[in-house]
Amino acid sequence: MSEGRVMSDGAAAGRRSVVSKVLIANRGEIAVRVARTCREMGLATVAVFSDADADALHVDVCDEAVRIGGPAPADSYLRIDAILDAARRTGADAVHPGFGFLSENADFARAVLEAGLVWVGPAPEAIAAMGDKLEAKRRMADAGVPLLPSVDLGDSSPGDDDLAVLAGEVGFPLMVKAAAGGGGKGMRVVRSADDLGEAVAAAQREAVGAFGDGRVFLERYVEAPRHVEIQILGDRHGTVVHVFERECSIQRRHQKVIEESPSPVLTDEVRSAMGAAAVAAGEAIGYESAGTVEFILDASDPSAPTFAFLEVNTRLQVEHPVTELVTGLDLVRLQLLVAMGEPLPFAQTDLEQRGHAIEARLYAEDPANGYLPATGTLHAFEPADVDGVRYDAGVRSGDVVSPHYDPMLAKVVAWAPTRGEAAARLARALERSVVHGVRTNRDLLVAILREDAFLAGDTTTDYLPERYPTDEARGFAPAAGAIEVASAAVTLASVASRPGPGDGAGAGVLATIPPGFANVPLVDQTVAYRVADEEVAVPWRRRRDGSFELGLGDRTVEARLVAVDDRTVTVELDGHRQRVRRSTVG
Repeated sequence: MSEGRVMSDGAAAGRRSVVSKVLIANRGEIAVRVARTCREMGLATVAVFSDADADALHVDVCDEAVRIGGPAPADSYLRIDAILDAARRTGADAVHPGFGFLSENADFARAVLEAGLVWVGPAPEAIAAMGDKLEAKRRMADAGVPLLPSVDLGDSSPGDDDLAVLAGEVGFPLMVKAAAGGGGKGMRVVRSADDLGEAVAAAQREAVGAFGDGRVFLERYVEAPRHVEIQILGDRHGTVVHVFERECSIQRRHQKVIEESPSPVLTDEVRSAMGAAAVAAGEAIGYESAGTVEFILDASDPSAPTFAFLEVNTRLQVEHPVTELVTGLDLVRLQLLVAMGEPLPFAQTDLEQRGHAIEARLYAEDPANGYLPATGTLHAFEPADVDGVRYDAGVRSGDVVSPHYDPMLAKVVAWAPTRGEAAARLARALERSVVHGVRTNRDLLVAILREDAFLAGDTTTDYLPERYPTDEARGFAPAAGAIEVASAAVTLASVASRPGPGDGAGAGVLATIPPGFANVPLVDQTVAYRVADEEVAVPWRRRRDGSFELGLGDRTVEARLVAVDDRTVTVELDGHRQRVRRSTVG
């Protein structure tokens, strides 16, 4: 195919970059999403893939693809040498890291630049500085960004008396946090001095095991805060702007589940102050590209909310689509232009929010069982067509959900003029999408989006553990009515498809005898299905007029099979007609 070229002279920064082919050093939905923008800009794309991803969607949507190793990330997507070799072999002149894997690895960024390639991200020095939480706090303090009280313990093991003194400077409750890494590792909440020594030792051990760095620090812990982040963009010409906020308070295990913009609680005054603090943070490290400054927001006193710096993510965020939908920007396009030396095409005063966007992360996991990842084959994956809803998916029907990688199937994002409409659109899109073959968190997401507390904007980081504890089924399982309709549909479709005359097993049966006929008409027949971990039995009896009596739960309904094909079963239950999507395995 012909390749486009995007060129900038980068005169003000003294750099010139020409890009015609971008290697995407990632997989799944982010690789698909980056490839889409590259295609719109006329740029060719190169995918990299592991043995487990040979047939993955991101491989097919790119122009070229290179196998880089075994299924484990350490053998493939974390191999700097293999990725750079793939760029050399294909003639790629730029590398986009996506998010996760090597996206915040300063050594990788440095290696890309040393290989003479364009790095689509911030400078390696900025990545390194923000990857060390202690160094990040020092930089933010110098820039005047609000911070929580904290004390650096390094990798030492102070005695109980010294710890008590240091903890007194911070105040209880406090959190022990690892200086390196993230994802909740090396973190402990401590509410009294009696538990502090053990928590410090445990956090240090976990930090060494996870990051090879045992340094920890103590930081004031805010009870039930909100997690609000500010999107920033910087260029090589010294400009840094903020692109408003995203609220990401609904989390499980420190991983975000639902994100939205704008936040339902920020006033214009607080939004302006947080935006200014984020810009100051970006300027303090000479930030280029797209990044996120994360804050803890204490809104326990609505009349005087306060916020404090948490960290800087030196990459594109999973939840970036909500910002795109409320601003009309393409953040990946802006990343690419900045990497080529272009100035940002707008000033801060040019940016505004419009409407409301909410994103839900659709995972292959079981919320009722500790959010354990689910694996298997996606027999059907068909996003619903709902106005104002965008799908960033990394899978399709027939794909295998592997145990080697994050189990996110897609980001489903809805935009609407109001928050309530956006929530309604997103819930409808989720429940109408077809996902067969693996367990997902879809029913939990739909329950959240329709719950009164969420719709009222009452969302803190304690939202999920308080309202949907994993030892209770509320909100995790499909509604009983949905299971009944599906059971009825499968039963009637099964009865209708039973062999008849001339069908082998049905040979010799009179053509006038309907499927399921019993010569003792009052005797029920029963079929059984497994739904999740439970068996559902459906007794049925055929009437003379062609309708059926079905036992659904504790009630009996009059049922009619209206239509059936390879994809859909339409049934009528006590006069209520409904359609059920089906897929057949084998």
